[in-house]
Amino acid sequence: MLVVAAVLAALAITLAWPAPLALASAAWPARAPALALALWQAIALSGGLAMIGSLLAFGASASGSLLAGLRDLLPHLVDGPIPEHYGVFEIAALTLAAGLAVHLALNLALTAVSAERERRRQHQLIDLLSEPLPGQPGTRVLAHPVPLAYCVPGLRTATVLTDGLIGALEDDELAAVVAHERTHLEQLHHVVLLSFRAWHSALPWFPIANRAERAVSTLTEMLADDGARRTTGAEPLRRAAERLGADAEPFAYADAGGVRPDPDLLEARLRRLDDPIQPLPLVERVGIVATAFILVATPIVSMLAILG
Repeated sequence: MLVVAAVLAALAITLAWPAPLALASAAWPARAPALALALWQAIALSGGLAMIGSLLAFGASASGSLLAGLRDLLPHLVDGPIPEHYGVFEIAALTLAAGLAVHLALNLALTAVSAERERRRQHQLIDLLSEPLPGQPGTRVLAHPVPLAYCVPGLRTATVLTDGLIGALEDDELAAVVAHERTHLEQLHHVVLLSFRAWHSALPWFPIANRAERAVSTLTEMLADDGARRTTGAEPLRRAAERLGADAEPFAYADAGGVRPDPDLLEARLRRLDDPIQPLPLVERVGIVATAFILVATPIVSMLAILG
């Protein structure tokens, strides 16, 4: 049991610092943003499970299995006494594991509720202040001079454009912007971003959480660019992105689960649109998928083993 705890602790430390740093600084994610996004999700999920699992494994080492330990401890939590083979460190590890699991789950739930509340508010405002765009189902137009485009996810989705945007862009550029926003909605990027925003909220003092959220935001923008590129080509999208700048998506969309405007993110997108995408070799793609699978499977199998 102590060996399992040590292995999971080592995995948690690796996924908490060196692995995210290496992935955030790597060049290949721009060539395969979907795979990179899957790997980021595997790192986050595996890291959380490994942290909790290492604490559970250490706490359960006193009784040989987690289920046996719970049978020993639960009847005595109120009336006592605690079984003698449980020391302070084992009790502390089990308590910390439970507290960490509850903390992460509550932050995810609160972040989801907050985002859903903001999405509903946005839909109400859109219904009141905008008009449908003829020939474009699900697209609304706001009477506003600032060129803006954003999407509001949820059970009922909407792509929102302003008069200023429509007046500033050519037809092919406008089509590229709409395709970009619809790709966000179709691929449910707000759901992916929500989990990383919750992680950052749960561990605000943890620098990797912020780095992960920024990296994932960039990847979702690249995926949306790819969706627009398939519809209109790269050049109209590039021209539209340059004209809109970092203000293409307002903060309301970010509060509802989207991406906050970021000049660095825009620069990364423009660099990628300048050059043809060179797909990763098949061997590398398979290796990334296998790595993501192993990362998630390792703590799950380990935690099943400590149940007894």
